[in-house]
Amino acid sequence: MNDNMRKRLIRIIAGGILLVAALLVDTGQDWTNVVLFLISYILVGADIVLRAIRNIIRGRVFDENFLMALATIGAMIINEYAEGIAVMLLYQIGELFQDYAVDKSRRSIADLMDIRPDYANVKAEDGLIKVSPDDVRVGDIIVIKPGERIPLDARVIEGASMLDTSALTGESLPREVEPGDEILSGCINVNGAITAEVTKEFEESTVSKILELVENASSKKSQSEQFITRFARYYTPIVVILAVLLAVLPPLILEGATFSEWTYRALSFLVVSCPCALVISIPLTFFSGIGGASKRGILVKGSNYFEALANTEIMVFDKTGTLTKGVFEVQETNIKQNNMSREELLELAAHAESFSTHPISQSILKVYGKDIDQSIISDAKEIAGHGIEAMVGGKKIIAGNAKLMRLRGIDYITEEHIGTVVHVGIDNQYAGYILIADELKKDSAQAIKMLKAGAIRQTLMLTGDNQSVGGKIASMLGLDKVFAELLPGDKVDKLEELLTQTSDKGKLAYVGDGINDAPVLARADVGIAMGGLGSDAAIEAADVVIMTDEPSKIPEAIRISKKIIGIANQNIVFAIGVKIIILIFSALGFTGLWAAIFGDVGVTFIAVLNSFRALKTK
Repeated sequence: MNDNMRKRLIRIIAGGILLVAALLVDTGQDWTNVVLFLISYILVGADIVLRAIRNIIRGRVFDENFLMALATIGAMIINEYAEGIAVMLLYQIGELFQDYAVDKSRRSIADLMDIRPDYANVKAEDGLIKVSPDDVRVGDIIVIKPGERIPLDARVIEGASMLDTSALTGESLPREVEPGDEILSGCINVNGAITAEVTKEFEESTVSKILELVENASSKKSQSEQFITRFARYYTPIVVILAVLLAVLPPLILEGATFSEWTYRALSFLVVSCPCALVISIPLTFFSGIGGASKRGILVKGSNYFEALANTEIMVFDKTGTLTKGVFEVQETNIKQNNMSREELLELAAHAESFSTHPISQSILKVYGKDIDQSIISDAKEIAGHGIEAMVGGKKIIAGNAKLMRLRGIDYITEEHIGTVVHVGIDNQYAGYILIADELKKDSAQAIKMLKAGAIRQTLMLTGDNQSVGGKIASMLGLDKVFAELLPGDKVDKLEELLTQTSDKGKLAYVGDGINDAPVLARADVGIAMGGLGSDAAIEAADVVIMTDEPSKIPEAIRISKKIIGIANQNIVFAIGVKIIILIFSALGFTGLWAAIFGDVGVTFIAVLNSFRALKTK
């Protein structure tokens, strides 16, 4: 909670205490209670009144600030101090909760993104110098050791290694680099030292651009206008005009009618027409909805996102960690020699790969799951960018990619697969392959089907993976379109383009889980993060968090949102409808004070009970 909100909270608490004191303290002198009431009102309502005055000067008269100021001051003029202050107090509490939710969801996004490098190893005549990335210039030679984060965009001039690019692309599959390849800041060097020439200064580097995207994206995001603002735009002028007519017309038309009497009635009219039931029940409906959704593992950071979810037309997904599990594991072992078992192929491959720290090697060792007998391994060597060769139990094992098979003249299977294929040769004969890939979440297809059965017009995927893998995943899930090989900046550009395809009231939602998704989550009308295994940056930038990591929770969140909007609309129609009936009957002289009390307290009570339905989610 920031300082401004903390001060508001203190004012609200102090105003509430004074209100209670004014109601409980009976000194026998009316002025004491009046003073307590006035101080309480100044504490909880002064900023609303001042805001209303400023908006009137700027030409914005009929907003919620004017409505609240007019109704509460009117209540105090006719000695209904407690009611006027209570309505303002409840309105301020609702506003504080809303502002707190928005502030918390946007605060310190950049601080949570741990992709900013701390230093760069610059090559100098007397060795390596550790300096700040800001001080490195284009053309400088830097060295990135295993385990270090690449500090600036550069071109490899010496060495070969694997890069963990998940911070930028979201993909768990490492990327091989060798001399001549471009490398991007923010990636992690996995297993080999590389020397590179800097091609961009830090301010222009990829990591800096991502941080800038995240910090700026939320400022471009169009927030859903608060309900009370839209309501006040139409309701307030109608009420004010009717109150003025009630104060002016009867004395001019009716014999014996006085301006003082009808002005008092007009003020009473304003008090009765004050939307107390709405001021209390509408925020309560949304807060109850937030509680009900959280029971289902869906965290919604602000009430306005329910409305945005209910109006979503386009649903855009990241791939890795969102629709897939984001875990790089062995998915298939295919044998091509009749006299060999799956277990034997895995055993030989695991022994050959055992000395390597490469993520592919680690995946094979993990699925093998047994101790490695180092005594049967000899002449092991790693061929950069190709694979492994080793003697295992007297057999020459060759395990690697298609390039290694061609290099050793071994005929191999050329089937297309989603993932990385490790071909295995034994004594220069093709033995089979091991497929290492990500795996679809079990409910991804169901989630897409449910979304399409609802009001979602398009389902798309934006991924940093290649077009072949992205296309196959999209086809398996029934997605409408896929855009592949995208960096975070490319995703934001594509999202900007998609935002223009929504209707006037329609919204676009983006679902992601990684640091690379943070800028897009912040820019979308509704950002939905996978919170179970998602990065802190993605969770902080998102508006809705799916704590169970299940895509099927997304259509459920939309269903809950529509239910909550329905309850809010029921309260609106009921509260305004009853008030209109009471106001008409009061003007005609058919009802007395009891009806006005019901129109205020009774309607509020019923609306509040209806709001609690939002807590229940099936």
